[in-house]
Amino acid sequence: MSPTRVLTGITTSGTPHLGNYVGAVRPAVAASRTPGVESFYFLADYHALIKVQDPARVQRSTLEIAATWLACGLAPDKVWFYRQSDVPEVQELTWFLTCVAGKGLLNRAHAYKAAVDKNREAGEDDDAGVSAGLFMYPVLMAADILLFNANKVPVGRDQVQHIEMARDIGQRFNHLYGEPIGKEFFAMPEAVIDENVATLPGLDGRKMSKSYDNTIPLFAPRETLKKLIYSIVTDSRAPGEAKDADTSNVFQLYQAFASNEETAAMRRAFADGIAWGEAKQALFERIDHEISPLREKYEALIAQPAHIEAILRDGAQRLRERYARPTLDALRSAVGLRDLSQAHAGARTKAAKASAPTFKQYREADGRFYFKFVDGDRLLLQSNAFDSARDAGTLISSLKSGASGFDALAAVTAPAEGVSPDEVREALAAVVEAEQEKSAQKA
Repeated sequence: MSPTRVLTGITTSGTPHLGNYVGAVRPAVAASRTPGVESFYFLADYHALIKVQDPARVQRSTLEIAATWLACGLAPDKVWFYRQSDVPEVQELTWFLTCVAGKGLLNRAHAYKAAVDKNREAGEDDDAGVSAGLFMYPVLMAADILLFNANKVPVGRDQVQHIEMARDIGQRFNHLYGEPIGKEFFAMPEAVIDENVATLPGLDGRKMSKSYDNTIPLFAPRETLKKLIYSIVTDSRAPGEAKDADTSNVFQLYQAFASNEETAAMRRAFADGIAWGEAKQALFERIDHEISPLREKYEALIAQPAHIEAILRDGAQRLRERYARPTLDALRSAVGLRDLSQAHAGARTKAAKASAPTFKQYREADGRFYFKFVDGDRLLLQSNAFDSARDAGTLISSLKSGASGFDALAAVTAPAEGVSPDEVREALAAVVEAEQEKSAQKA
């Protein structure tokens, strides 16, 4: 059984902070040790260029983030750890996908829509200050994911739409170039949201974020860490006065680093009226206890940039040889960028496959998902709307494998005019037979 491929990208646009560590680094490093998982971790420096035009900052952030992941236990000999810009196949695939991605789909991207809405509120032109990089961000992200056929992509809720868009774009490419030759180039990725991962408050109580300038750097020197923790905003309740742990920034930070027993003890201390100074001291000691040994590793690594550079280049080189180059060779051939002597053979293959009954999945302007069942140019069935591409795709896969038959279509499709149930059954049987033949050939 093939391992599940899990892909994580880290934008190189700032210095890692405690929120990054708790929300991304720590759980991802732990997940990288899961049996049956092939993990991909990349430094998304192309993505950073969309919002950072300071070259020194991009370079420094790349070094700091790479050193952070290595210091926190990521093993480059057991996972794929690489820099996005060291894999040129990402950019070539981005262009292939750009040529099949609908502009209407990109118009609906949250980041682009937010920029347009902000311009409208200010009375500006819709696209004032909006770069093509921002607009095309979802296509680059789709290339990151689809190049390695990632099965799962851990993201925050604000990134789920980008995974859906990667699916849409991948499906469009599969439909245009894969269906005629009976091949599926891209697996459909799934967004993974860990509801148990904490979102840390920053110094001012809002979400810890570089945008709010309220972060606590992950590897700040010990005295700086203590000073920042003591500057966390609290209320005016005096020592001896009960404090609400659930609304306290100090308690939420403590909980993210403490054991269940330690957390329970701190909750009791809050109810008993612990002084804010005492609570902050306990928070500092708890965080420093976990971070201190990692800080030592980080400082040793950051002092050896050539060593980190070698690790990243080695990871990218091995990854290109194993996956990226073979994948792009196949995709170049699929779109017609091939040896001219193969052109006629490819055309004959396409013509031979064109008459087979097939399912065509797509997304409409209403944002919902549909499929149709066709035999050549003739429409046999039209589906009703599905809320997700996965629901539609799961049913199609089941029908192709023969696990579900004609009856499974009755509640979710409408037959085309003049098409009898027997015709649909016959076409469906032909699809199942074709899939079985493909499976036998692969075996």
